[in-house]
Amino acid sequence: MESLHFWLIHSFGMIQMTKYIFITGGVVSSLGKGIAAASIAKLLESRGIRVTNVKCDPYINVDPGTMNPFQHGEVYVTDDGAETDLDLGHYERYTCASYSRLNNITTGSIYRSVIEKERRGEYLGSTVQVIPHITDEIKKRITAVNESGDYQVVIVEIGGTVGDIEGLPFLEAIRQMKQDVGSLNSINIHLTLIPYLTSSDEIKTKPTQHSVQKLREIGIQPDILLCRTEKPLDKDCKKKISLFCNVSPDAVIQAINASSIYEVPLLLQEEWIDELIVRMLNLKSTSKRLVDWEEKVVSRIKNPLQQTTIAFVGKYITLQDAYKSVYESLTHAGIENHCKVHIRKVDSETVTPGSVESLLEGVQGVLVPGGFGERGIEGKIQAIQYAREKKIPFLGLCLGMQLAVIEFARNVCGMKNANSTEFNDKTKYPVICILETQKKVTEKGGTMRLGAYPCVLKNGTNSYKAYRKSLIHERHRHRYEFNNRYRKQFEEHGLVFSGTSPSHTLIEIVEIKNHPWFVGVQFHPEFRSKPDHTHPLFRDFIRAALNLKK
Repeated sequence: MESLHFWLIHSFGMIQMTKYIFITGGVVSSLGKGIAAASIAKLLESRGIRVTNVKCDPYINVDPGTMNPFQHGEVYVTDDGAETDLDLGHYERYTCASYSRLNNITTGSIYRSVIEKERRGEYLGSTVQVIPHITDEIKKRITAVNESGDYQVVIVEIGGTVGDIEGLPFLEAIRQMKQDVGSLNSINIHLTLIPYLTSSDEIKTKPTQHSVQKLREIGIQPDILLCRTEKPLDKDCKKKISLFCNVSPDAVIQAINASSIYEVPLLLQEEWIDELIVRMLNLKSTSKRLVDWEEKVVSRIKNPLQQTTIAFVGKYITLQDAYKSVYESLTHAGIENHCKVHIRKVDSETVTPGSVESLLEGVQGVLVPGGFGERGIEGKIQAIQYAREKKIPFLGLCLGMQLAVIEFARNVCGMKNANSTEFNDKTKYPVICILETQKKVTEKGGTMRLGAYPCVLKNGTNSYKAYRKSLIHERHRHRYEFNNRYRKQFEEHGLVFSGTSPSHTLIEIVEIKNHPWFVGVQFHPEFRSKPDHTHPLFRDFIRAALNLKK
């Protein structure tokens, strides 16, 4: 019975095996395993196959919630309040599956679980070891994502590269899982680099050969090679890779560089990877091309009818992944509005009263994203003031909303030096203060206000016009909130509280009267935007920017 929970589910009155696709990477990191995993899920989903994704992160942190964005990139938040890897954002943007804390596994969470079991005496008499205890826990966590039996295929992405010492337990676990479920119910896909040398005008297959060799030393033979390349691979090259890596020639898949990440599913479909996977796993499916995705997403990205420029005023702009979901949401809004959104990245530390005009001159919108800490805060406030006074469309996310409140307090309400207690706990006007539920919290990891919460919208506001309904649910990640002590003063000066918690105790959205479009939200709408289903706030923000340009 113990072995059954690895692969048996009950569906339509029959016992049906869960199929697993394990994706690993070699040579170098950041090759795009997350995009590949999401694209494969998109292709299988389009064929009527129910798919979900799991990301295994080898780092020892329990989750990325306490990591510096410069090191890890953004923290993606799920509905159930899990702080996860940004690849879960790719999975959600490409597929219809619902993701939760079960979809992100870290070394830290695995070891914590095993140690807690050891302390409770569950391994009494045993020496706790990597094999079998750690690997068994990894396998248990992978299979747990489909305990309900909702999915036919589980795609498991292993972070890092083959050879990383931190990833060895995960690689051993998926090696064991292939034995547990059988070769007819699992395949290994290895993403590797085929570098192009300009000096000799040729591509090199040796790095891929060595990467596969390392994988085979661990006991894993890839079934499909996904070859990342900037030059097309001819038949001879594929045949050579096939021979030296012991895979079928038709299983050497070209993953050529794309102009947009949303083009990747189409390029992989041209390589027939979905047909190959369906055949290898003996899946029943329809045969369907991604026509809507090509026409309504990729074609609009490649052929915009207009363009606009948005100033993105942040403090982590030197790392592209730090604001990944926000950048993608702006792209989605461009798709919806048939336009190209040019993002002018502005380091908030460089924004001063003397530089703000030159830095923001000519933009049609200003966006201030979330973040933590005092660094760069005053520059963001200067940018918000510029957008408010110049009547430029503005969107503030989480911290961006809080700073919009501070700016309004200082320059409209006459509250000199108003601030948040996060930055100055002795401020005379603490217009932003810590949440009541956070006052006794001492631990940092996973303790913020996290996950999806309801919000009631005020009729007639820009927010209500965007959502076209009065009750919404959005994802949060914060410890501080608007201080209700100043609510009346703000309203008297023209600040509109257009979204609140159902009890009306927490301010979730603020707007400004007599402004073309000025919205600040306490939540993170970027976590709910998709390329074929744009978030309404981003859609209307870009629409307002286009109207300003006209």
